[in-house]
Amino acid sequence: MVVLLKPLRIQDAEAVVAAEDHLTVRWFSGGVSTVAGTRAYVERLMSAAEQRSTKRAFGIWVEGAFVGTIDYSLEVTDGLDPGDVNIAYGVAPWVRSQGVATDAVIQVRDLLRARRVGSRAAIRADLRNPASVRVAEKAGFTLLRVAPSTSEVDEAGQPVVFHIFVRDLRA
Repeated sequence: MVVLLKPLRIQDAEAVVAAEDHLTVRWFSGGVSTVAGTRAYVERLMSAAEQRSTKRAFGIWVEGAFVGTIDYSLEVTDGLDPGDVNIAYGVAPWVRSQGVATDAVIQVRDLLRARRVGSRAAIRADLRNPASVRVAEKAGFTLLRVAPSTSEVDEAGQPVVFHIFVRDLRA
């Protein structure tokens, strides 16, 4: 299975919404997406990139089909150290547990290294999300620490607890 990353485009909005399920909402997007809202989000990303934002988003494609998104950002700092580049991802239910997210994370890590963005790639895996922990481990990331969020809360209003995984980008 070949996993390709392509910069997220406005015309991908319908596919983004179609690939979303309750787990995507819970662990990745934080809310149910709409086509109009996704188009607006991609437009904001494109505008921010023109202003030199460090956030970039990609569609994940397998065999010509859109199956998820992945992004990186130096702007996410909750639980991270200066120079850490946060990687966040979500894949469609029909490709989970097939290595798609792991392959996408490795590709983004390699892209960060090639572009010399940041000193470490980082994944903040919610303690309650073992699938995300497995992706980080399979992608060769090392657990740095367990840290309560300073900006995100769970359903009970308690701070989300993150496993912070990192991988050096300078090596």
